[in-house]
Amino acid sequence: MTPRRTSSTTIPTACLPCILLGLYLLPFLRSFPYFIVTAATPSCSLSKENCRELAALNLNLNISFSNTATAAQDFGHMHHDRPSAILYPSSAQDIVAIVKLAYFSPNNLTIAAKGAGHSIYGQAQALHGIVIEMSSLKGIEVGVHGFGEAAVPFVEASGGELWIDVVKEAMKKGMAPRSLTDYLYLSVGGTLSNAGVSGQAFRYGPQISNVLELEVVTGKGEIVICSEHQHADLFYSVLGGLGQFAIITKAKICLHHVPTKVKWVRAYYSDFSAFTKDQEMLISQENENSFDYIEGSVLDKGKDLNSWKMESHSIEDLNSNVTVESDAPVLYCLELTKAYFVHESNLIGKKLTSLLEPLHYLPSQISIIDASYLGFLDRVHDKERDLRKSGLWYAPHPWLNLFIPKSRIIEFDAWVFKQQLSGGINGPMLIYPLNRNKWDSRMSAVTPSEDIFYAVGLLGYASPRTAPTAKTLMDQNSKILYFCKTKSIDYKQYLPHYVNEDEWRIHFDRLWPRFRERKLSRRLSAPYHIWH
Repeated sequence: MTPRRTSSTTIPTACLPCILLGLYLLPFLRSFPYFIVTAATPSCSLSKENCRELAALNLNLNISFSNTATAAQDFGHMHHDRPSAILYPSSAQDIVAIVKLAYFSPNNLTIAAKGAGHSIYGQAQALHGIVIEMSSLKGIEVGVHGFGEAAVPFVEASGGELWIDVVKEAMKKGMAPRSLTDYLYLSVGGTLSNAGVSGQAFRYGPQISNVLELEVVTGKGEIVICSEHQHADLFYSVLGGLGQFAIITKAKICLHHVPTKVKWVRAYYSDFSAFTKDQEMLISQENENSFDYIEGSVLDKGKDLNSWKMESHSIEDLNSNVTVESDAPVLYCLELTKAYFVHESNLIGKKLTSLLEPLHYLPSQISIIDASYLGFLDRVHDKERDLRKSGLWYAPHPWLNLFIPKSRIIEFDAWVFKQQLSGGINGPMLIYPLNRNKWDSRMSAVTPSEDIFYAVGLLGYASPRTAPTAKTLMDQNSKILYFCKTKSIDYKQYLPHYVNEDEWRIHFDRLWPRFRERKLSRRLSAPYHIWH
């Protein structure tokens, strides 16, 4: 059972509306020993009407007007829009109350659902509005959906739960979600509002393709259970819907049984054509004849080839030191895993050799590591600890994530990786193919129209003391987007951030009328509206 949260509301002394709110609440507060009213100096910009309406709500006193600066931070560290209040919901009903307040408010009150705060451009911030801290909603339960042969194991998790905790709970039963992100300290509701992709998505699709059912709070303040069989239009709108249609309070996610160990491979290439052909061949194969995880990356010549994702205290190092000599301006790394059970240890070596035989990586340039299944899934966490120690975790991260059609990826590589970014970006540069038939076109997420497209992640960290600066990285992003536009590449931004309706219309292309109609019918007062 989750311990009761001790709530604290700070009433800004300079704000008459919030003083009024305090007076409205005082008779109610006296019956709650855990509620503290203190004074502070920041100003509050909620209107008198909003404050009076807030005062009339029964929110179990989990609303705070102090320390709102914490909700003006995200992983991008470039936008700092401070809300007037933060709600710590104890149930979906608390969210209903706030959403209804925003829906009927004449003052355009903005609300934002915040999960792990891993957005880049302030998407979960609400200037002068209310941020809903979804992490206060807890709950993870493993079960079975359906009956007989149609039964599917699932995990039901609250929208604010982190994927790392979902994975750990599922693995107690020998299972895990079929599709995950590389970094697991993200919220369930957050990734499902975008798509959720990594090296498993070639087989199982993004995370949004592995959802059985959602509980959401709509823009009208209604709690709705939706799936492909009930309220299907709402279900598909919310998945990949960028938080524009409803707030995800619970999700039922498909599980599958998983082994306990993985063979973790990195193979190096200097020839981009061979690198992409091998990846495309691998994602076309059936389960037993391919790897379980396929993800490529680009390495600048000065990079330590043994750094980044393969650092983990839970990993037994078998053959990890690699030195690649090549005259190519950049190198490419193909990262692969094959899962197995301990009793299969005598067979996995032969299986791995068979899977690697058709590949065209540089001779003798391969690294193989034995890891626990959970150790591999949680591999990025050690890198996070290093970045926190160095301060780079708190530096600006102007990341750019794109989907590039297969037919244009060689042209993209020639200009972007070999010319513009050959010196690196002080962070990972990911590039791996995905199968479009694993995506459901009824959902709000959009992709290029070709059957195979590449996920490209330019995950640079600005340095407070040395190059590159945030401006340098942002200028590089702008040049890359301009290149794609001038060359008429049918790209799509993943985790998109646009500022006007024309840009969103181009992003959604032929799906724009459907998206706009869905948005107008749902009307969630979320930040970064699709139009203004």
